Amino acid sequence: MDGIIGQLDNQAVWEEFLAHRLMKGRFTWPMFEDADAYVAEERYLPVARAWMAGGGPGIPERKYVNKMGTGKKRTVYSFGPDETRVLKLLTYLLYRYDGRFSPNCYSFRRGLKASDAIFALRKLLRGRRMWAYKLDIHDYFNSISIPVLLPVLRELLSDDPELYRFFERMLTDDRALSDGKVVRGPRGVMAGTPTAPFLADVYLMEVDRYFYESGVFYARYSDDIILFAQDRAELERHKAALLDFLARYRLEINPDKERLYAPDEPFEFLGFKCLGNSVDIAEATKRKMKGKIRRTARAIARWRHREGLDAGRAMKGLIRSFNNKFFEDGDPEALNWSRWFFPVINRTDGLREIDTYLQQYIRYLGTGRHAKANYRVRYSDLKALGYRSLVHEYYRYRESKENSNKNP
Repeated sequence: MDGIIGQLDNQAVWEEFLAHRLMKGRFTWPMFEDADAYVAEERYLPVARAWMAGGGPGIPERKYVNKMGTGKKRTVYSFGPDETRVLKLLTYLLYRYDGRFSPNCYSFRRGLKASDAIFALRKLLRGRRMWAYKLDIHDYFNSISIPVLLPVLRELLSDDPELYRFFERMLTDDRALSDGKVVRGPRGVMAGTPTAPFLADVYLMEVDRYFYESGVFYARYSDDIILFAQDRAELERHKAALLDFLARYRLEINPDKERLYAPDEPFEFLGFKCLGNSVDIAEATKRKMKGKIRRTARAIARWRHREGLDAGRAMKGLIRSFNNKFFEDGDPEALNWSRWFFPVINRTDGLREIDTYLQQYIRYLGTGRHAKANYRVRYSDLKALGYRSLVHEYYRYRESKENSNKNP
């Protein structure tokens, strides 16, 4: 088996990678043309050959970005453009190790999606009354302990020592650029970098395998974990084992996202609320989206007042923002909101609630206040401004799926 680092200067490998990304919808056409020119001109060679000669990525930039639907910030890292491109190819080649992960790990796996975790859990739980425990790991990617990770990674990559040495160089460098200055400190696996998801899956391989081999109903998607048991006492034993693992791996849970669910109570996981055959948008997901709508609307209202803009332009601005968020997102690399939720949910209560909330704030931008008189702005007026209802788009999606299944 060829080592992965030794393939980074192979144009045929790059062309295969581009074809894969194009077929998966990871490119807009202009993005593909740019990437194709990059490969045709072999612009990857300086970075690839430097790494093949024993080098590693340079110093990443550390940034703070808003978390979706909250006022909080999260820390992300990014390497230079050429290094990032080569890291994306390396990450694609790392799928050769996908078979080493347990089936109950659903994050960043080839052929698996978050929706598969929900479908699998529904199948396992069908006809059963079970207790559930869910947790979220605080700042998971950036809090991974590199001294703990490296022995696990060395064992996994025992067939490719050159690749292991590359990761060792990258992960033990504690430098980052912040506001143009070099700072030092723990970086974990650097959230935002292409290889971070793979390394995050590697870190908890032992935990996933333990629960899989124990026959426990358990699922993990990155930093979100849920497990199930027949009774409360059994659940507490599984919970204690899980918390012991996380303590050994030097990870902290987010107490605000830790939940215990009794039988017949809907459980929430990955933004979904599940009970029996019913799958809807989770309460936490709705709260986050409402918070984002509220803050965005208020920011546009301040902008409108400061610039003396007309109501129609302000309303269009809010509509455009959330059409993009729900349906476009402008980033083929990421799942947009509707592509995450529409394939899984089978109820529209949550969508309807978000629709109503967004419509209220669009009307608020038209009048400058919340009042019954806002409903003089009719639904047809909102549609004329470009508004797209989540409920309506969901049913369009379902109809399209049904038609494609009938006519494959």
